[in-house]
Amino acid sequence: MTDATDLLPGLEERFYEHRGTRIRAFVGGSGPPLLLVHGYGGGAWNFTAMQPYLQGRTLIVPDLPGHGASTPLPATSTLRGFADALVPLLDGPVDVFGHSLGGVVALRLAERHPQLVRRVVIAAAAGISSSTRLARLTIALVGIVQPGRIAGRRADRIAGSRRLRNAVFGPSEVSNPDLLTERAVHGFLRAPTLHTDAIGAGLALAADDPRQELERVRSMVLVLWGARDRQVPVEDGFEYARRLRAPLRVIADCGHLLIGERPEVCASAALEFFG
Repeated sequence: MTDATDLLPGLEERFYEHRGTRIRAFVGGSGPPLLLVHGYGGGAWNFTAMQPYLQGRTLIVPDLPGHGASTPLPATSTLRGFADALVPLLDGPVDVFGHSLGGVVALRLAERHPQLVRRVVIAAAAGISSSTRLARLTIALVGIVQPGRIAGRRADRIAGSRRLRNAVFGPSEVSNPDLLTERAVHGFLRAPTLHTDAIGAGLALAADDPRQELERVRSMVLVLWGARDRQVPVEDGFEYARRLRAPLRVIADCGHLLIGERPEVCASAALEFFG
């Protein structure tokens, strides 16, 4: 059994207040600060597979509002509130790595608080396809059914079984479930068992098309994508790259959960970009 408290070793659990919302974050390390922002239905522990490859950085890894051990926002209809909730975690400018929903939140943070964001990596960022009617219905359904909470209660069995890993993570989540370590599986499945209002983020995501404001992002951005992403198509990556005038790096034979499937490649690309 993997103890959830050991999924981000060496990082200290801290709590921050933001307008009635209590945000949990894991903080530690040494070097330039790097904020890691997880995706919809995820949590800080999603980055457990990437953490060992991010040496030389002070990591700040929050649970977004309503996710993990963070309480929900009192009310918000867009992702601006989620971005603003991260401000109390930051003592000064940071680099930001955002996955899926976290990619859009990272861009909102850069747009609204440019003095706090140096460079941004968006990995399989949601926000474009997420604004379609079908995507809105899917997001709402996932929020109601909460499959992650169901799977999280069986994390030990899933992590230890190749058949169950394939059933839970393939093919919609990753291209090759065999590349997921047991720790990575726990990192993806543990947080949903604590969620209090993940659907709020999903509805905000579906209602918030970021394309109209991307020209206001002044930070340099790298777009990172899995070539076999079946949740957020690589075409969205091309559109983000075009609108942001940003380089696009596509990881071959890799799905949506690239931070767990190919964590070393994601970390290497990010650190090289951040400099």
